[in-house]
Amino acid sequence: MWQTFTTERTNTMKAAQILSYGTPDVLTLTEVQRPEPGPGEVLVAVAASSVNGHDSLVRSGAMKIVSGRRFPLGTGLDFAGVVAGIGPGTTGAVDGQLVWGTVHPRGKHQIAGAAEYVVVPADRVAPVPAGLSAVQAAALVVPGITALAALCGATGLAAGESVLVRGAAGGVGVAAVQLAHAFGGRVTALARSRHADALTSLGAERVLDYTEVTADRIGTFDVIVDTVGTELASYRRRLTPGGRMVTVGLSGPAIAAIAASTVFGSRRIRTFSADPRTAQLTELAEQVTAGRIQPVIDGVYPLADIAAAHRSFDKGGAWGRQVVRV
Repeated sequence: MWQTFTTERTNTMKAAQILSYGTPDVLTLTEVQRPEPGPGEVLVAVAASSVNGHDSLVRSGAMKIVSGRRFPLGTGLDFAGVVAGIGPGTTGAVDGQLVWGTVHPRGKHQIAGAAEYVVVPADRVAPVPAGLSAVQAAALVVPGITALAALCGATGLAAGESVLVRGAAGGVGVAAVQLAHAFGGRVTALARSRHADALTSLGAERVLDYTEVTADRIGTFDVIVDTVGTELASYRRRLTPGGRMVTVGLSGPAIAAIAASTVFGSRRIRTFSADPRTAQLTELAEQVTAGRIQPVIDGVYPLADIAAAHRSFDKGGAWGRQVVRV
């Protein structure tokens, strides 16, 4: 489902920026100079971006040790849009092609995915799989890549193993449920009961309401994928002998729990930083084409209302992803 985008360019553009750390209200739509691609880079006319945990953490100031104290900062880790310019010596990109990708998660970007244009290295984009719109693609980039890395890399899920997905109704959670089921896992989803039918339709064999059960009452699992980042030690104890656990919900207490768990060998708590390049984006596209994963969208917001998208994300309890249409 292809969309037509206007890529007529002027010297300026609109971009969502962070002018100070704080609540979603610090996000401001500003007029900035349109970037130009350098050697090895591509210019993308952005059609959509999504709100990730990384975006919320940077905006709030929780990652200021990385993002620093110089403003403005761009927001929007991921994006989908049309290649509108190719820098000198750049290979692998096609002008006018619909692509998806990410900015570098540790970069101090003044312009990021939530802008009319973004410039990134060409190895940070790949063609969007046929059948996805730009909005759908933006909803899937980071969740899909993260779930793939958690299941295939960090935990090495094997067919027939039992899998617990904690925070299963969020963006990464719904991606992990789908892929774990597609790879032959027996999936238990931990989420609110109102999402039970939808999670079952995505492949969960069992859905438990996290407001009604505690970690010691949910059974044991070969693989645990955590997207919440709290009570990690309690959930680690639910691993079978040789079980593996990964968390993508990082915080101060989570980092302490990860460090303390190293004495448990294979049953330690793992984490990783997903930094997708063309190869990983292409692998995700193959999973989409094979029908193993689909985007789940909670709401679509105009760029001018990006603060509302962040408020929805921060509130929690959503079903899937908040997408910002540019």
